[in-house]
Amino acid sequence: MNVIINGEKRELQLETLKDVIEHFHLDENLVVTEVNGEIVDCEERANTLLQEGMRIEIVQFVGGG
Repeated sequence: MNVIINGEKRELQLETLKDVIEHFHLDENLVVTEVNGEIVDCEERANTLLQEGMRIEIVQFVGGG
């Protein structure tokens, strides 16, 4: 299935938004996710099924000083 993640088209064989986060080895507590312009809460990621052409934005918090 083809989805767009952070502006880049990718072909993935995953089922949910949570699967995408795990696929990229991200800490789900340190990212914000948006699907087709709508914020998706942490609790809803496992229930958010991927669909062809879905636009996903993943923003990871990074600390520094």
